[in-house]
Amino acid sequence: MTTAAAVSAAVAVAREHGVRVAEPVLLHDSFNLRVHLRPAPVVARVPTVTAMGRERPDEVLRRELEVVSHLHRAGAPVVPPSGLLPPGPHLRDGFAVTFWTYTEHDPERVISPEEAGRGLAELHEALRGFPGELPVLWPALDEPARLLGVLDGRVEPGVHARLRAGHEELAGRLPRGGGQAVHGDAHPGNLLATPRGLLWNDFEECMTAPVAWDLAVLGRTLRLDGRAALRAYGVDPDDPALAVFRAARALQGTLWQLVRAQRFPRYEAEAERALTAWLRDPSGARR
Repeated sequence: MTTAAAVSAAVAVAREHGVRVAEPVLLHDSFNLRVHLRPAPVVARVPTVTAMGRERPDEVLRRELEVVSHLHRAGAPVVPPSGLLPPGPHLRDGFAVTFWTYTEHDPERVISPEEAGRGLAELHEALRGFPGELPVLWPALDEPARLLGVLDGRVEPGVHARLRAGHEELAGRLPRGGGQAVHGDAHPGNLLATPRGLLWNDFEECMTAPVAWDLAVLGRTLRLDGRAALRAYGVDPDDPALAVFRAARALQGTLWQLVRAQRFPRYEAEAERALTAWLRDPSGARR
């Protein structure tokens, strides 16, 4: 599973649907690959690392497209699927591919805690109207179990046992009720500063869950003052009900970083720091 092969798969599908691709430009290659199919205003996204942790990556992408299409129709601030070709998911050469509208944005724009908190509150309001069914808490329950399988034999056995025990303990504590459709990965890195304002992006981990999951994600971010963002949302950042979700997010994030380092050795030091932090304090609290 190479970057070149993923780009080739995306370009082939786009061309089959009449999209002129003269110069594919790689935008990002970390957990997923994103490539601008220039000159067309289309971005192809291909799960690479994330495909390692999901039995059916295409099903994950299908749910994402359903949620984002609903939000776009409702006028919510999201990066929409492409209208130049069927957005997918398309299966090609072992890859799942989706297509999105290329959106100019300013990656240097600093998003304030107040913007992030209020933006998430507005997004949750829009998501309450989603009529479809989404699996309950799957990124916190099913995904870590699969990631632990990927890591078996690739991390020290005692550490793996601690990670597995941590997941089992949290799976028993996470509340399943009182949920709605949520973003699933609602950190400021998934907010794009565009000429049309801030747009939410990357709904791959959308699910049914208490909104506390998204709040824990936002509250743990290092990109801005997460506590201030939660206050702008309208919640107490010290609410004890958030604790289990913070811990579950911390474990999930640690596992993903360890898996990413399996494919990209350049991330090994970052993964090791994340693991060390989790072993020291699995509560996920930012101190």
